[in-house]
Amino acid sequence: MAPLSSLLAEYGESHQNPTNKLVHWVCVPLIMFSLIGLLWSIPVPILVRGIDPLFNWGTLVMLLALGYYVCLSPRLAVGMLLVWAAMAGALSMVVSYSALPLWAVCLIIFALAWVGQFWGHKVEGKKPSFLKDLQFLLIGPLWLLHFVYRRLGWGY
Repeated sequence: MAPLSSLLAEYGESHQNPTNKLVHWVCVPLIMFSLIGLLWSIPVPILVRGIDPLFNWGTLVMLLALGYYVCLSPRLAVGMLLVWAAMAGALSMVVSYSALPLWAVCLIIFALAWVGQFWGHKVEGKKPSFLKDLQFLLIGPLWLLHFVYRRLGWGY
């Protein structure tokens, strides 16, 4: 596995344009949120259905990604855990208060956010990093979070 600094630098190569960066600050969290929500919407086996509403496919994928993040940077993994907790809370609110089912809300967000991402890369003039290596789908959120850590003066 490549070191985090190399992955962040490589991801950053196709994210130099200020407009594309701004688009990523909006769209990457929306894609994360909507993807977790779409996975959350997939029914779990009947044996575990009543255990806890947070026991779902979205949570499982978050935990698997968290394992990857811990390998790259335990400190950034803690930040991602907090981001995911906030997203889980927001998803619970969508489930409780939305007139549309969670999957429909998330599908709309997912589609619009990806349109934004590809538009941002068109402005940038470079292809998205994940087209070279799918690993970069997981690096994008860390790339944003590492800027937050640097701004706060925290190591990662």
